[in-house]
Amino acid sequence: VRSCTIPCVRFEINRRLKQNSGFRLFCLLLCDLCICLYILNCGFRVCKRWKRLVKDQRLWRNVDLTSWKGVTSRILWVLLRQYLGCGLRCLRLRGLLLSARGGTFLSESWLKALSTKCPRLSKLYLLHADLRSLPSCQILPPSLQVLELRGCELPRAEPTSRKGAGSPSGIGIERLVLNNVPSFTDQHLQGLTSWERLCHLELRDTFRVTANGLRSCAAKDGVCGVEGLSRLKFLEIGITGRQGYQLHMASLGLGAGWLGLEELSLGGKEVGPGLLCASRLKDLKRLRLWDCTLSELQIARSCRMLRGLRQLEFVDVRFQPRQNPPAEEGEGGEEEEQDREEAAGADGSSDENKMADMNDPIPGLRRTLAVLLPSCTLVLTNCSVQNNED
Repeated sequence: VRSCTIPCVRFEINRRLKQNSGFRLFCLLLCDLCICLYILNCGFRVCKRWKRLVKDQRLWRNVDLTSWKGVTSRILWVLLRQYLGCGLRCLRLRGLLLSARGGTFLSESWLKALSTKCPRLSKLYLLHADLRSLPSCQILPPSLQVLELRGCELPRAEPTSRKGAGSPSGIGIERLVLNNVPSFTDQHLQGLTSWERLCHLELRDTFRVTANGLRSCAAKDGVCGVEGLSRLKFLEIGITGRQGYQLHMASLGLGAGWLGLEELSLGGKEVGPGLLCASRLKDLKRLRLWDCTLSELQIARSCRMLRGLRQLEFVDVRFQPRQNPPAEEGEGGEEEEQDREEAAGADGSSDENKMADMNDPIPGLRRTLAVLLPSCTLVLTNCSVQNNED
């Protein structure tokens, strides 16, 4: 075992293993060297008990191969035929999309065999995987509940008619996470309406999704009941890594409303357009804003109509310093003055505290939201105040 120089496969071992000497010794060895498949396939001599421990399904509950760049389709078949089985719950794989060797990584036959041998697989995470050779998502294991794709390429979406757009597809995925998947389009989003159990959707850096595509998939009352993504409870839209995206603004599609949507997460360039439409979400209870720049007045105006909001969270948000511009004629100046009067009336602070909060918008934001949304909880994580000395 010590003479093996091949990169090791990392296994995440369940802590509740059987308490005996064999398992304790095996766990200690796996923490440092994580026995390679090559050991059992190239003539290394091990005892029968050691080989039996290697194939114990409790050791193959959570398999993470994302840090090993040498995984090929051949190794995947060896894994599936000799080691993976009914004990597998979570599988994380790294594809060959950015590799110089290329080639087919996940084939249709392998996914069908995975469905047969691993009937309890509930989570699949794919990194840099090329899925364009697959016919559709229906060949994925039916036991999947969570599917996460990062930096992957998807097959072309099949055109769906309006009559068959909401028909069940047999896919039981409840949570779908897409991170930097450039091939995901409005047609793919429309195809998700047939996923009858989808309740959690995250769209990060999916720049081909437009406002019209999001608007067409929103849950709304139709002739045959609620149409669109009717079971969706959580939606995240965020764009942080692509220039020139201001022309799309997919979050403007929320302006038509969304029945049953309780949690909304907006990030990057989608925060501004999304806040303009958040008041149309009548069932919204939690709002999360991340990686953006906001002002106190912008937040107050956007949250004025969100009376049912129970939690407002800011993550990595840069707040603009408070400014006191000269009063201008028009309705805009009256609204700003009203917001400040309401916030000041809710707090009996002294003049010293007011001077200390002059440039810091966070205390003023707390007071303003306490008046506008008294039942809402404010959460701030890793936030800062922008310095505009220039």
